[in-house]
Amino acid sequence: MSDEPIRITRGQGGEVDVDGPVDTFAASVLTRAGFDTYPQLHGVWIRLPFDLGRAWENEHATWAADMLTAARYRVDLDPDLQTAPAGRSASSTPLRTKTAMTVQPPPAGAPGRQRR
Repeated sequence: MSDEPIRITRGQGGEVDVDGPVDTFAASVLTRAGFDTYPQLHGVWIRLPFDLGRAWENEHATWAADMLTAARYRVDLDPDLQTAPAGRSASSTPLRTKTAMTVQPPPAGAPGRQRR
């Protein structure tokens, strides 16, 4: 991995682009987050599809940054694209609590296991 960060930014035209040292694994993570890859003469242009709304773009850019960070890439995410405060995950999946992992008693009237 390079010391240079992968940059996810919103351009002046409103497009969300990726720039920096993107290897094969990072490209697959970006594709999973909804980014498109277009070959060019001098490399590859990676961006989110146009016209899907700023909220959708922000959500997917933040998701990509979270996944890349989890994979130990250095990522610079444009503050305009963040959907959650820095350092906090923007995942819509609720966090599990301790009570979610404890054994619950069987419902009333349910037949119990018979021991032999």
